[in-house]
Amino acid sequence: MNPAPGSRGAVITAWITTPITAALVRGAPELEPTAHGLRPHRLPARARAQTPDPQLAMVEAQPSGVRLCFRTTATAIELDALATRRAYAGVPSRPPGVYDLLVDGHLTGRQSVPGGDTLTITMATGAVEHRAGPVGTVSFTGLPGTAKDVEIWLPYDEITDLVALRTDAPVVPVTGDGRPVWLHHGSSISHGSNAASPSTTWPALAAARGGVELVNLGLGGSALLDPFTARTLRDTPADLISVKIGINLVNADLMRLRAFIPAVHGFLDTIRDGHPDTPLLVVSPIHCPIHEDTPGPGAFDLAALREGQVRFTATGDPAERAAGKLTLRVIRDELARIVTQRAPDDPHLHYLDGPALYGAADFAELPLPDRLHPDAATHRRMGDRFADLVFAGDGAFARVGA
Repeated sequence: MNPAPGSRGAVITAWITTPITAALVRGAPELEPTAHGLRPHRLPARARAQTPDPQLAMVEAQPSGVRLCFRTTATAIELDALATRRAYAGVPSRPPGVYDLLVDGHLTGRQSVPGGDTLTITMATGAVEHRAGPVGTVSFTGLPGTAKDVEIWLPYDEITDLVALRTDAPVVPVTGDGRPVWLHHGSSISHGSNAASPSTTWPALAAARGGVELVNLGLGGSALLDPFTARTLRDTPADLISVKIGINLVNADLMRLRAFIPAVHGFLDTIRDGHPDTPLLVVSPIHCPIHEDTPGPGAFDLAALREGQVRFTATGDPAERAAGKLTLRVIRDELARIVTQRAPDDPHLHYLDGPALYGAADFAELPLPDRLHPDAATHRRMGDRFADLVFAGDGAFARVGA
C-alpha cells in the first residue's frame, strides 16, 4: 500500500484519479493547458489579448471564486496544484493561499499547498524575479463515507495550475441545482483583498446567504471600465449582475470626469446588449479616507515600506477636483446620478451606495489595515450587509429565483 505524495499519513489502497475538466470547475470561463496542468482564467483569451497590463494578467488568473465541484462518497481527497505566488522585495512574505473544503455547503477543511513558483517584485523599479518551485498537494481525509456535494475553493490570491484530483471513491460533476447565477465585477476588495480564505471573501459570503451561484470577476487593481471586461460580462450567462465601480479609477488616476461619465454609460450599455432585462446593480465605492476627497494616483507609503509594512497613500491634490480629477465622493455622486438618469428606460437597474456596506463608522471600528483594503472581519461584515440589503426584503436581487 503506497499512499500518493501529500497524503499526510492516510493509507489508501486504491486511489482514483479523475481528469480535471470544465465539468468539474465553476467560476472560470476558460481552462488553459500549461506545462503542469490546467490554469483557470476569469477573463477569456480574447479579452486578455487586448491589454499588455501585467497587473491584469496576474489577477485575472488568480482564481477568486473558482472551485471544483463534485458529488462523491469519498473519505479522502487530494488535489495536486502548482501555485504562483507574488512577493515584494523588502516586505515580509504573505502567507500562502488557502484552499477551502466545503461539504454540503459547510466549511470542513482548510489547507495550503506547499512548493510553487514565486514572483518577487521590486517596487522601486518594477523588476520581477521568477523562482520555480515544485507541484504540491492538499489532502483532506476523515470525511464521511456518505454521498455528499464537495467544493474545493481555490486560493483567491495566487495563480493556480490544477494538476491532478485523487479520491478513494468515484466522483461525478455536480450538474447544478437551479440556483440563480450572480455575476459580480469589482476591484481587489471584491477579488478578496485580505479575506481569511476563498469562501469568506465578501462576495462568497453574500452568495452563500443569498442562495446563488457566484461568478466573481473581481480584478485586483483592474476594475477600470475596460471595454473587454464589459464584453465579458455581456457574454457570461447570469441571472443577476452587479458592478462595483470607482476605487481603481481613483487609485490609477486613469481618467477625468469628462471621460468617466460616458465610460460608465458605455460599460452599462455593453452589459445590457447581452442582458437587457437582468437585474443590474451598480455599487459605488466603500469608505476609504485617503481617497474620499483626495485624487490619485495612489502609491505605496515609502516610510511604511522602510519599516517592512505595506500601506497606501493618495498623492493627488484636492484642488485638482476642479479640473475634473476623480475622488470617491465625486464618483458616488455621478454613479447615483447616472443610475437615476437611466432608470426610466431601465426598470431593472439599481444603485447601492458603497458606504452602506462599509462607512465612516465602520472605519472607526474596523480600520483598513493598509488604508485601502478590508481585513477578514470587514469582509464578513460587508458580505452580511450585502445579503441583507440586496438579497433580502425589497432588495434588488430579492425576488429572482423565488
